[in-house]
Amino acid sequence: MKRRIGVYGGTFDPVHRGHLSVARAVLENFSLNELLLVPAFVPPHKRGREISSSHHRYAMLALATRYEPQMRISTIELDAPARPYTFETMASLQAAHAPHAEADLFFVMGMDSFREVTLWREYETLLMNYGIIVAARPGNDNDEEARGKHLSPALQARVIDLRGAQRPTEEQLATPHIFVTDYVAVDVSATAIRAAVEAEQSIDNFVPSVIAEYVRKYALYRD
Repeated sequence: MKRRIGVYGGTFDPVHRGHLSVARAVLENFSLNELLLVPAFVPPHKRGREISSSHHRYAMLALATRYEPQMRISTIELDAPARPYTFETMASLQAAHAPHAEADLFFVMGMDSFREVTLWREYETLLMNYGIIVAARPGNDNDEEARGKHLSPALQARVIDLRGAQRPTEEQLATPHIFVTDYVAVDVSATAIRAAVEAEQSIDNFVPSVIAEYVRKYALYRD
């Protein structure tokens, strides 16, 4: 049986309870063997005030997932900053797993990203060649967008609506589809967390305690 590997990308600045809840839900409901968390490379000249260095973001991911045996951190985008596009990352990961065993890759994205996916470089290549897991918030997303009305008819035909906490079938998982899910109701924003830190408010309810301590120790998001 093919291995199933999830790929969950983002800036993770900081990683929070919402990220971890989505990761656990996807691992369970899609019967994944592992989930790769892929922190995105952000060039220093584009980082501005909002994005922390890759060192801090990697360290926070490592701390947050230290007791999650099925979650691993991939530095593929940090190590290859000249290849920033998701379709390139997925192709590299697919090639890396091919010599050892066949694997089906599933790319995890939020509904906000799914709405704007037609702006991504080679987005059709991504959506046609891999399983896509869209993490929507229950009751908070436009129904037409959730059904992929912004996509071409060929891609719309690949959308499987699993909202209502449904699980995919083995038959559906056998070929690439776009799965729209709503497993997680946690509404946490990294932007709001950074703003709370800057306002000297507690973030203990939004991130694991080890991340809150890390943010305090290194005075992240203060300036």
